[in-house]
Amino acid sequence: MDKDEIHLRRLPAAAPWGPHADSDFHGVDFLPDDLSEVPDETGMRVNKKYSCLPAEEKGIHIINIRAIEDIGYDQHESTLLNSLSKNPDADCKYGLYFRDGKRKVDYILVYHYKKSSAGRTLTRRALHNDAGARSTKQDPLPGKGVQMEMGESEPHADCHEDDKRFRREEYEGNLVEAGLELEHDEDTKIHGVGFVKIHAPWNVLCREAEFLKLKMPTKKMYQINQTHGLLKKINSVIQKITEPIQPKVAEHKPQTVKRLSYPFSREKQHLFDLSDRDSFFDSKTRSTIVYEILKRTTCTKAKYSMGITSLLANGVYSAAYPLHDGDYEGENVEPNDRKLLCEEWASYGVFYKYQPIDLVRKYFGEKIGLYFAWLGVYTQMLIPASIVGIIVFLYGCATVDENIPSMEMCDQRNNITMCPLCDRTCSYWKMSSACATARASHLFDNPATVFFSVFMALWAATFMEHWKRKQMRLNYRWDLTGFEEEEEAVKAHPRAEYEAKVLEKSLRKEHKHKETDKEKLTWKDRFPAYLTNFVGIIFMVGLTFAIVFGVIIYRISTAAALAISATPSGRSSVRVTVTATAVIINLVVIIFLDEVYGCIARWLTQIEVPKTDKNFEERLIFKAFLLKFVNAYTPIFYVAFFKGRFVGRPGDYVYIFHSFRMEECAPGGCLMELCIQLSIIMLGKQLIQNNLFEIGIPKMKKFIRYMKLKRRRSLDHEEHMKKKQRYEVDYNLEPFSGLTPEYMEMIIQFGFVTLFVASFPLAPLFALLNNIIEIRLDAKKFVTELRRPVAVRAKDIGIWYNILRGIGKLAVIINAFVISFTSDFIPRLVYLYMYSENGTMHGFVNHTLSSFNVSDFQAGTAPNDPMELGYEVQICRYKDYREPPWSENKYDISKDFWAVLAARLAFVIVFQNLVMFMSDFVDWIIPDIPKDISQQIHKEKVLMVEVFMREEQGKLQMETWKDKDKKKGENCNNHSPRLSLSHSGSLSSCHSYPVDV
Repeated sequence: MDKDEIHLRRLPAAAPWGPHADSDFHGVDFLPDDLSEVPDETGMRVNKKYSCLPAEEKGIHIINIRAIEDIGYDQHESTLLNSLSKNPDADCKYGLYFRDGKRKVDYILVYHYKKSSAGRTLTRRALHNDAGARSTKQDPLPGKGVQMEMGESEPHADCHEDDKRFRREEYEGNLVEAGLELEHDEDTKIHGVGFVKIHAPWNVLCREAEFLKLKMPTKKMYQINQTHGLLKKINSVIQKITEPIQPKVAEHKPQTVKRLSYPFSREKQHLFDLSDRDSFFDSKTRSTIVYEILKRTTCTKAKYSMGITSLLANGVYSAAYPLHDGDYEGENVEPNDRKLLCEEWASYGVFYKYQPIDLVRKYFGEKIGLYFAWLGVYTQMLIPASIVGIIVFLYGCATVDENIPSMEMCDQRNNITMCPLCDRTCSYWKMSSACATARASHLFDNPATVFFSVFMALWAATFMEHWKRKQMRLNYRWDLTGFEEEEEAVKAHPRAEYEAKVLEKSLRKEHKHKETDKEKLTWKDRFPAYLTNFVGIIFMVGLTFAIVFGVIIYRISTAAALAISATPSGRSSVRVTVTATAVIINLVVIIFLDEVYGCIARWLTQIEVPKTDKNFEERLIFKAFLLKFVNAYTPIFYVAFFKGRFVGRPGDYVYIFHSFRMEECAPGGCLMELCIQLSIIMLGKQLIQNNLFEIGIPKMKKFIRYMKLKRRRSLDHEEHMKKKQRYEVDYNLEPFSGLTPEYMEMIIQFGFVTLFVASFPLAPLFALLNNIIEIRLDAKKFVTELRRPVAVRAKDIGIWYNILRGIGKLAVIINAFVISFTSDFIPRLVYLYMYSENGTMHGFVNHTLSSFNVSDFQAGTAPNDPMELGYEVQICRYKDYREPPWSENKYDISKDFWAVLAARLAFVIVFQNLVMFMSDFVDWIIPDIPKDISQQIHKEKVLMVEVFMREEQGKLQMETWKDKDKKKGENCNNHSPRLSLSHSGSLSSCHSYPVDV
């Protein structure tokens, strides 16, 4: 080697030559060429990158460069290295591969590091004079003097950064020992941020796939059973009709053959199709395997064990994520699954098409695939519900002019004078002034709504059964039919926070030699957390009730204030104004408290310290659902079941704080107001919270991150124009925060669709329109706005299915009470069959009104202007079943009230039991597993047994042949020379020659 030349050799991140090796700038060592054959002491894989540098001419000694690097300066790739290669970024596909362009990046770890301005200037000067590269230290204490001179100003910060660096160094060394290969990159456009690229080689993938019992496709292929006869013709016709709405992806095409799958085993590799090892484990599976290694690899240097979750929580690493497959937009973008998903799934232009669920599962994993599959099934099932709801609404519109009760209320000839709606300021009013409200109530309060309530209860049961069957088809297609065992193993894996708490408990007891595995958190350890949870949830529920009560006070006081208005138009619009403003206030409060309750539910779950991720997720879902359910439905429950129930009567009203009179329902009933409340809250939540927030907040966060990074970027034009690496682009995306918000949004909507559907038949239609947008919005968010989540295997939607079933059962009960107590359906039936003289509804309105003598008003409650209608009022009417003032028991509850109440309770019992029986019948008559899928699963088991039987037979034959050859060899050795000749004098098969003795 020429003495004026020196070569660069790149070393792995976690292969320090000394105990104090720096890990901030891993990956490059400066070694002379004659030392390039020195073997790595740790036996780690070495990444080599060669470049000739005239080191002696630059006047910088190798040891001095190392001393500079020990301080932690940023060192960029030198212009000389860049000039020697055509485009190194293109060779590694801009961060999708290691620098050698062969090893794929399976996972990324991100960390922050700090550098002083003086050090940055000195490093840049050194780099411009020589080839810049990152290095790990070899010497025990290199660069100590420089560190003392330049690092004394921030000793505490340096100590903290050193602690993080030591943890990273140990953790990455353990990752290398686990078989992973690492490569570091700090020469990025994001200054102060370093990236660790992780690659899992073939042997590690095979080992972990066997450990995780991943089902992989074998060489054996079999024919999927096809339908015959009439069903085949029907299916072919349906396929031709639906062909325009099918996504243009290979995974969505109907399959006629399927590969037999079996849990991967290194001993049985010959069973699997390993013709293309690069694609045998797809990117989703590779990232899952690496994440499992990251979770169980620990860092023990900081007094207690730390996995990747704890390292992220403590800021040792700032992020960890798998990479997207590539860009999704641009002219020269290579075809990839992400681009295909963006075109065929995450676009509003394909809203009418089916979702490519198999491709979604291939890219994001089974758990996310199941969410979008469930959302698709739910949206499809909303189509028939929307059609029936529209028919019910149109029936109400068509029969509104034939409705006798509303015609009687609108008839001014009846001259019914109603009692005042409030004390003193309100005066008497004509019932005909509420004509519009009565006609509008008929649109939603008619006999068809009872049928629609029964239909929606059966619809909910059918939807659940249809989803179970669809879920089984997906389990078969995705090879999840035998997933229970490994799922239990995953559930038993403790969380890092739980392990830290257990270790803290053991250290607190000062059992230094006691194994921490025997320690566990008992109910005594969690009692403070349980108490905090109980008190916190009670407080939040009480806060929701208090806010609803405050809105009630607002409605009462506003109605009284508006009633003082002297203009008749102002007095006539009091009810509409109060209702609309109160609902808007409720909507704003609900949206605000939803966000607050989500954060509180997560904090309450964290202080409980659940043992496993499964337990954590289930407890979080339960708390969040409870709080958000109460928050969303409390105002609606008030209007449906409490408003107008505790009003009292004229002369004996019920007051709040001795000044505010309880509000009453409109003459047409509270169902119309319930419809207004439900529609505004449902549509408002969908438009504002679900859509605007989902679009606006991620874009705002992305813009803020972009501005921060832009502020920190170098002013170097060449650096600015350099294309970003894939991991840099993904780092700027929003982190994936789980599916709980997505499911919660749809579950609350499912409640709006089913719980109070008797009051709002158009709810399924608005839910359908929202979900058509929601699917594409969520898809676009997952593909373009979020970092790629780690693929998680799952065979069902978990606790959400139980919540859906609970809502479906609760919907039957609530709709029964809404029909019987909120609407006038039961009073009409009672009047029609018990009190009507001619078998019609004529006289129904008069039957539901009671009389009151105005002379019985309490002092100070009579109207200030009793002559407002132009005549003196002696008897006014109010809606209730009470005795008239001329009766002996005046103003007492009449027998009609008890007759109607008995009919209402009887209807609730009959409706609830009948509908639940029908729902259970639907549940029983529809099998959970489709017949063809059960046959295919059985066929797979038979074929797998055949494969193993053939393999065993082959082994037996091989052993038999070996035994025969062995016996022949022994016979040849044991035969005497004289017997070795055949009868004809020829040689025997043992090829022994006769020997004369």
